[in-house]
Amino acid sequence: MPELNNRVALVTGASRGIGKAIALALAKAGAAVAVNYRERGEEAAAVVAAIRQGGGRAAAIAADVASAAAVQRMVGEAEDRLGPIDILVNNAGMAAARGLDDITEADFDQALAVNLKSAFLCTQAVLPDMRARRWGRIVNISSIGARVGAGSVSVAYGAAKAGVEGLTRAYALRLAPEGVTVNAIAPGLIDTEMGAPLIAAGVGARIPVGRVGAGDDIAQAVLFLVGDAFVTGQTLAVNGGALFL
Repeated sequence: MPELNNRVALVTGASRGIGKAIALALAKAGAAVAVNYRERGEEAAAVVAAIRQGGGRAAAIAADVASAAAVQRMVGEAEDRLGPIDILVNNAGMAAARGLDDITEADFDQALAVNLKSAFLCTQAVLPDMRARRWGRIVNISSIGARVGAGSVSVAYGAAKAGVEGLTRAYALRLAPEGVTVNAIAPGLIDTEMGAPLIAAGVGARIPVGRVGAGDDIAQAVLFLVGDAFVTGQTLAVNGGALFL
């Protein structure tokens, strides 16, 4: 586990699921954590309470990360309350089930805004301080859907997550000389609200390791990427061997 005392992390979409697990893991490693949420304030407050109960520092910050103005406010508040951001985890996302006959332009635009544009906006907002200090870690949460297709979700989701991986490589190339690493993690089926329909359908039984993933499986991958200064521009697949299928 990396030593993250005196580091500040911002995790978007951290009130539940994968984001919550990441926030708790970063706090356990010593980081102060800004817990971003859009609507689930009580759940975000519970994550903050858990971190503080463990002796850590945390703050819940509401923001729609698909809005440039909201992102700027969020980053400013996080810095005021916790300090300059050293670690950014772009986890916020959404996946609406849409067939080829019913997906609309608005659906497509929303999927790209929440899953892809938000990563761009948040990264741009934290980069000035990271570059000035010549230290930063950015981890973007992609999906197995970027490689195998979105399946039961929508073509927009798969396209957005593939874009996240391209964005990751583009930032990594430019920022590597400045001490800032940028990587992605592509989860497979994880036991979250988003994954519940697939779990109910029995998809987990076909995963080679014999189980669906947990939020902590992704959190441990984040800790690895945060702790290694020589890995950048990579997408780490965390899927229990599902790509073998």
